[in-house]
Amino acid sequence: MSASTSKKARAALYSAVDDRLTHYDVDVAAATLAVGRSVQMLAKVQYVWPHPKGGFLYIATSSGGAGVQSDHNHVSAFTIAPDGTLHPHGTPRPTARRAVHICVDPAGKYVICAHNFNGGGMTVHRIEADGTLGASVLQDGALECGNYPHQVMVFPAGRAVLISDRGIDAQPDKPEAPGALRTFGLEDGILSPGQAIAPGGGYGFGPRHVAFHPTRPWMYVSDERTNRLHMFVCPDGHIEPEPSYIRDTLAAPSNVRPRQLGGPIHVHPGGRFVYVVNRSDHSIDSGGGNLFQGGENNIAVFAIDPDTGEPALIQHAPTHSFHVRTFAVDPSGRLLVAASIMALSVAEENRIRRVPAALSVFRVGEDGALSFVRSYDVETAGTQRQYWAGMIGLT
Repeated sequence: MSASTSKKARAALYSAVDDRLTHYDVDVAAATLAVGRSVQMLAKVQYVWPHPKGGFLYIATSSGGAGVQSDHNHVSAFTIAPDGTLHPHGTPRPTARRAVHICVDPAGKYVICAHNFNGGGMTVHRIEADGTLGASVLQDGALECGNYPHQVMVFPAGRAVLISDRGIDAQPDKPEAPGALRTFGLEDGILSPGQAIAPGGGYGFGPRHVAFHPTRPWMYVSDERTNRLHMFVCPDGHIEPEPSYIRDTLAAPSNVRPRQLGGPIHVHPGGRFVYVVNRSDHSIDSGGGNLFQGGENNIAVFAIDPDTGEPALIQHAPTHSFHVRTFAVDPSGRLLVAASIMALSVAEENRIRRVPAALSVFRVGEDGALSFVRSYDVETAGTQRQYWAGMIGLT
């Protein structure tokens, strides 16, 4: 996420632990984070998105969470001060269901929420001229958002919306619910049905998040359920029916552990690289805390062929933490920060070591490779989770 492609080194990072959103000042050259002010939200932060012209953040909150029904859901606007601190802006807008993901269209006219409870759906709120949130836009009818909508994005041209429908793996008492990429027309805040892209009928296809190339009609898709990277060609918001390339994201794809999940994805601001998280948190109760039982926690780095868009694996960079749910690249493309959601214990030789939730800082090389610099512990007491983190540029 970035609100600017400025080459300046000033940036702000925001990290959410439950209902507390904390600002960190980012020194890109030194690869350091300095903790600043925290803001108490209405409920637990689910996802955040900046206005494309800067100056505002839009924040989805909910008293629920993954697999937990919620009756207290809102989208709120905040202003961003020149130093990165946040201040409430206007009236929070309630939503009927928890928003698992939100985005703002490239023109900065709408906040769009994706909901994955009760059959899934979307909500559109207008953004007023002063950056505050207006009322939700009444839609013409029900929209088919799939079995498990997990992300909403607007195509770069701004005329179409994409839902990543992750699908659901088969359970002992339920068959697999297939996944798909679903598009919708967007005109004056009204959504209309478009494509449903589901290779193989959507079985074994579990798109979690997508990232668009900044200058070419290429879309990169992180498949949570199969730990793969798909590249689709998507001219003018129309997705080709089959991926042009499919690549494994794991270092050991033949040794998939329980709770091994494909994670968030971002294309480098320069368009030459794509980053995909591999995350794992399978554990058992050891009496003194949850003990990690193995799996990959790393960032898969792929170089992008400038002519074809083909991704080629160049690195697996360990995150030095467990289950990175979100990460961000600073607008200059020189720094990457990965946010893990929880603390776990790990067995090392003759001792058990507790690894806290963290913000892990990496330098990004000219070749796209990541070099770990340091990590900052983040307190997550009890059932708290560091559920979201992101960066914006400051001018």
